[in-house]
Amino acid sequence: MNPLLVSLVKAVVIFAGLVSTAGLMSLAERKVSAWMQYRVGPNRVGPFGLLQPLADGVKFMFKEELVPAGANRWLFRLAPAMAALPAMLTVAVIPFAGNVVLFGQDFGPLSVADLDIGVLYLLAIGSMGVYGVILGGWASNSKYSLLGGLRASAQMISYELTLILSVLAVIAMAGTLDLRAIAASQAGVGQWYVWTQPLAFLLFVVATFAETNRHPFDFAECEPELVGGFHTEYSSMRFALFFLGEYAAMTVMACLTVTLFLGGSSVPFLEDAHWAVGFAAFLAKASFFLFLFLWVRWSLPRFRFDQLMHLGWKVMLPLSLANLVATGVLVSI
Repeated sequence: MNPLLVSLVKAVVIFAGLVSTAGLMSLAERKVSAWMQYRVGPNRVGPFGLLQPLADGVKFMFKEELVPAGANRWLFRLAPAMAALPAMLTVAVIPFAGNVVLFGQDFGPLSVADLDIGVLYLLAIGSMGVYGVILGGWASNSKYSLLGGLRASAQMISYELTLILSVLAVIAMAGTLDLRAIAASQAGVGQWYVWTQPLAFLLFVVATFAETNRHPFDFAECEPELVGGFHTEYSSMRFALFFLGEYAAMTVMACLTVTLFLGGSSVPFLEDAHWAVGFAAFLAKASFFLFLFLWVRWSLPRFRFDQLMHLGWKVMLPLSLANLVATGVLVSI
């Protein structure tokens, strides 16, 4: 079969899966919050409210699109796409499963691209999402939006350092920048890096909350102080793009956590599992971390901004540095 056609089909399937997951997460957000607060949640559109994301999409399409007076119109329109695209591009290097075999044909691994420097690609492209948030706040010509954008930039830069250092500890253990090779080096449950790198795992998970602007680190869109944060002046589909980017980034971070620390598509106590079983195992692991994003939001109070900076620079960064040094010493012995 034509390799280009196979790659195109895989890209379409994975991209459609990411966008669909982001839409379903908007429903899961409300369902989980309702469950935790003894409420019903969306239940009018479709069976059990399952068509609510579709109704939201239609509603956003028909809403009036406004541009504030004095706003930089070009950057104001560009910012939502800049916030959403990086997360959608980074999913290309996530290894969801091994070689896909259908109807006797081997279609290769279930990922859009296998890069030898997949980790570098993911970190480089993923970090560009902050530009959309900053530009959206600045271009809106609103003090509340600008303050939200500045908060987002300070927060993402601070926690990006901890996230990268945690990933470097795993790279030092695996000896490669290839995400598929990192996942393959954790073939058995006992070899998962969550056991050999527990501190890196904890720091990485906390940093993913800050990187995706999720509670308790959602200072860029803190309603009590900033009305709505960096997207205060947005409406219609451009407003929806910011949320699509956030849920897509959550999905990618959950998949990356599974790949780096939980063996990717490896199935506990079952070696050489069928690719479909491995894919199901990968989705189950990633689903847990997506649920964790929702669970934390409705369980913990929000930090003050000075506490956020203190935690990032004076607690998490020194711990991640110490963990990386200790890992380097152990690997070199």
